[in-house]
Amino acid sequence: MITLKSPREIEGMRKAGAVLAGMHIGLRNIIKPGISSWDIEKFAVRYFEENNAKPEEKGFEGYDFATCVSVNDEICHAFPRKDLLLKNGDLVKVDTVISVDGYMSDSCWAFAVGDVSDEVKKLMEVTKKALYLGIDQAIVGNRIGDIGYAIQHYVEDEMGYGDVREYVGHGIQPTMHEDPMVPAYGEAGKGLRLRDGMTITIEPMVNV
Repeated sequence: MITLKSPREIEGMRKAGAVLAGMHIGLRNIIKPGISSWDIEKFAVRYFEENNAKPEEKGFEGYDFATCVSVNDEICHAFPRKDLLLKNGDLVKVDTVISVDGYMSDSCWAFAVGDVSDEVKKLMEVTKKALYLGIDQAIVGNRIGDIGYAIQHYVEDEMGYGDVREYVGHGIQPTMHEDPMVPAYGEAGKGLRLRDGMTITIEPMVNV
């Protein structure tokens, strides 16, 4: 079921997004060689507590953590581990969902650990551009396929990278996963038409 959000609800989600972005910005100061992925979890939990945010992933289908922390070829949804120490050159992805006063935000950021290779830098650049190309298509009157096509065409046809199909974006609010599904691939002009008040996540995942 797709629910259309009011301006008041969207403003609440915007505030939750600001809190979540603040957590990710704070991670820039602690992610370095030698810390564990568990240290990232601890930082996030403390930040959320200080900002009255509820980590929605914790307890979801039995999941025990506030974050997913995936390293290198782990695409997504890996759990934080005390024995996993980050090394110079690693690529770490931190994914989490929070709510503030009942309003949700979902975000994953990728971080370079120390000095990374040119290959990793390029992968990060391509993925970031793919995200913004998808966002550019998320306008009232366009279709879900327009978002996916913009991402897929750039990632695969222009850059020659792999566009992950096993995981997709989705609607969000009032729960973490709502309709519609938002693939990072598709046909332009196809799929559900986007309407004013829809709230979705756009989640390109790219392989070398």
